[in-house]
Amino acid sequence: MASTQSPPAPCAPLVRRKLPIGIQTFREIREEGYYYVDKSSLAVDLVDSGKYYFLSRPRRFGKSLLIDTFRELFDASQELFTGLAAETRWDWGKKHPVIRISFSDGVLQNRAELDQRIRGILRINRETLGVQRPADLPENDIAGNFADLIRQAHQKFGQRAVVLIDEYDKPILDNITHSPVALEMREGLKNLYSVLKGADEHLKFVFLTGVSKFSKVSLFSGLNNLIDITLDKRYSALCGYTDADVDSVFAPELPGLDREEIRRWYNGYNWLGTSVYNPFDLLLLFDSREFRAYWFETGTPTFLVKLLAQRQQFTPDLARIVAPEALLSTFDVDNIPPEALLFQAGYLTVDHVRRLPGLMQITLRYPNLEVRTSLNAVLLQHLTDNPAQYSVHAAHLYDLLLAHDFAGMQTLFHAFYATIPHDWYRNNELSGFEGYYASIFYSYFAALGLDIRLEDTTNKGRIDMAVLFNANVYLFEFKVVELVPEGRALQQILDKGYADKYKGRGEPVHLIGVEFSKASRNIVGFEVLTLAPGGAA
Repeated sequence: MASTQSPPAPCAPLVRRKLPIGIQTFREIREEGYYYVDKSSLAVDLVDSGKYYFLSRPRRFGKSLLIDTFRELFDASQELFTGLAAETRWDWGKKHPVIRISFSDGVLQNRAELDQRIRGILRINRETLGVQRPADLPENDIAGNFADLIRQAHQKFGQRAVVLIDEYDKPILDNITHSPVALEMREGLKNLYSVLKGADEHLKFVFLTGVSKFSKVSLFSGLNNLIDITLDKRYSALCGYTDADVDSVFAPELPGLDREEIRRWYNGYNWLGTSVYNPFDLLLLFDSREFRAYWFETGTPTFLVKLLAQRQQFTPDLARIVAPEALLSTFDVDNIPPEALLFQAGYLTVDHVRRLPGLMQITLRYPNLEVRTSLNAVLLQHLTDNPAQYSVHAAHLYDLLLAHDFAGMQTLFHAFYATIPHDWYRNNELSGFEGYYASIFYSYFAALGLDIRLEDTTNKGRIDMAVLFNANVYLFEFKVVELVPEGRALQQILDKGYADKYKGRGEPVHLIGVEFSKASRNIVGFEVLTLAPGGAA
């Protein structure tokens, strides 16, 4: 008997859309058929629950698009939100005047240029809103002009004004290596932002975004009701793409790409809630179909690298920094903790949180493979007279691992240590201790994207570094001969039975004792013992 059941309907073909690379205008994205990840529900949540907000996110994370989304909401552009979450949640009958301020364009080099830029921004906002500057109000009175603009906008439109400020901190960050200029910029911005406190009766909503979080005392002059949502788990995904976004919105782009590799390379940014991808990375990946450090390559963190070197940062610790929330959430021009800079700039992110009475302690980690490999590569390049040599050494190290050429590995690292300028040793107290030498080893393997376990715990102690690669295990122990008897590095691995933890993997285990000399500033011992699968030497 023939079946009366209808055949299954064919799956609808996946329709690819345009990738909004570099596009920060909400209207263009919606009208021109680009992919769009709907953040409008979170935007409405913010408006419904408060008035003054601040959000810190790394560069190229979609902050400008979020600001523009707010602008179109308050401009009552209902047609742009058709099919989005905000369509049924927003009061489209009210239109609020929007004042938009952005410092994203160009680099301002002194206070005069900043004041000129601000005057131009206020003038453009007046023209857009159709309000005139009073004849008795000098144009160079920036605070007076901003306050008058807010008041007049409220008066003309019959609805309180909305102020949206994008890249609020960029004039300071662009000059952060020149403290006197950065302080001038801070005072100029303080003159502008301090107006918000006295304009409360004329304001409906205020939203500021930037990369860093400068202290309220130094920049916002009494605006104590500014709510910082940077570490609010409800808004962790306010900027960026979640795994669910990738699998749904960008489903047409996934065929032909390794989904797990996408996660390893680009996912992992976290602000106490849902982890997200940097949009810039994913859009360029979908466009080029190649895994590269797109976000990292757009801005070499020269100042950051110099700061880490100056503070003598032990690079393996970058993957496990523990700091109180207060240290990470704010800094000032003359007090920049490297932990805060790394976190706010996006080079480290939240791993987990421990809450104590009156204290939130945050453990940080690299967000993903892109940042871990790229930052360690840049740190290594900074150490040498010839940064170009690093790429040659890194590729060679990879080949040596594949070939199990340990003599070649010793030669490679010996050559690299020899390229480090003498001045660096003279100025760096770490050069006499195994931590410094271990930093070099760690950064090399981390820059290759290998699976690394630092201070890997066993029942008899801790292995300095374990590397898992190509179905092989490499266990490293580091010693400085001036501090311990020569020959102790490999012997410690054997005495402590560090290999026992890995014998069950059924893979060769290579025990590598590396010894350094403070006097020669280089490797003086490199012993290797390989255990076959099961543990026999």
